[in-house]
Amino acid sequence: MLVGCTSGGGEPSGSAPARKAGAAATADPSPTEVVDIDPARLPGTKARAAALIRDVLPDPSAFDPGAVRRTPYESDPRRWPVLGDDCVWHQQALPKDVLATLTRSYEIPASAARGPLRLSAVVTVHRSAEQADWENAEVLEEMMRCPSQQLRSDEVITSLNDVPNSLGDSGNEYADDVLNELGTYTSAEVGGPHPYLWEQTRIGQFTLAVSAKGAKGWSQADLFDRLRDPHVGMRARLRAAIERNTPATASPSASRSTGTTGAR
Repeated sequence: MLVGCTSGGGEPSGSAPARKAGAAATADPSPTEVVDIDPARLPGTKARAAALIRDVLPDPSAFDPGAVRRTPYESDPRRWPVLGDDCVWHQQALPKDVLATLTRSYEIPASAARGPLRLSAVVTVHRSAEQADWENAEVLEEMMRCPSQQLRSDEVITSLNDVPNSLGDSGNEYADDVLNELGTYTSAEVGGPHPYLWEQTRIGQFTLAVSAKGAKGWSQADLFDRLRDPHVGMRARLRAAIERNTPATASPSASRSTGTTGAR
């Protein structure tokens, strides 16, 4: 997951968790219970998967009118983050079960009352739904193995707690699996601890995630508010790209989100 399995922060330099290699690759269409997928619209090549990802990822304005691109804005598409045995995130080459992945990093600049809020969005396309499901399972395993994780030499997330929901659980009617990871974030720049949030959904062979690393003046509720519409918009654009015939009717929040983020 992005940071593949856990949250890892989701930034291009490796703060976004990634998954380890899953099961053997397969060319079979990915089953999903929430979208009537047209197999002909699924990305069968790395190039098509990469193009789809860019259509799904949000622009900065989806998070806030004042949000801007961070530098680097996009991760190296040839690599993804992996959590080591020492609970430190580092970059590795993409495993064979991943067609494509990309992370974008954003920021709401500091104001008089608040510090800078760092945000990310990531989309990963696996070769099968089973491999995408394995990525979700790894997030839980990583949290239990490493409740504290080092993103960089001066950044750490601690007190991690994951809340998973399958389709039909706790109001989840929009994804095969949903995972929220909450914790605290501390860095040399913004101090801490501050709230930390990672949200990930799986639809078939696709995982979509957004994250927020808090700072002074930002509550956990604020982080949920900032991530809600961008995440809804990502799901709506994915459905529009892979669903048979026409996309399902979007919720009001999905309509607002897609109206502000346009596909690239």
